[in-house]
Amino acid sequence: MLETLTYTDVEGARKERSITVYALSTCGFCKKAMAFLDARGFAYRYIYVDRIPLETKNEAKRELKERFKADIAFPFAVIDGERHLVGFIEADWAATLGS
Repeated sequence: MLETLTYTDVEGARKERSITVYALSTCGFCKKAMAFLDARGFAYRYIYVDRIPLETKNEAKRELKERFKADIAFPFAVIDGERHLVGFIEADWAATLGS
């Protein structure tokens, strides 16, 4: 189901990782996370889950929770389809992304 969602692509010079961010449009930490990616030149895609239908949002959250065995909080980033980051702690994002 996640692959059928409509994401917004953000261009960046750094394309060595596949990064998908699930965010809320009103979330300050989500904005900081995406500003972090922008400042470091990462290409990524994102979706504001508060702007999709409730049923779709709930299904996306269920799928992410099942796949990564993690509670869902925002931002929720999927790195290379294998790793994930929950919330925005700059040091964790820097360590995971090698920035």
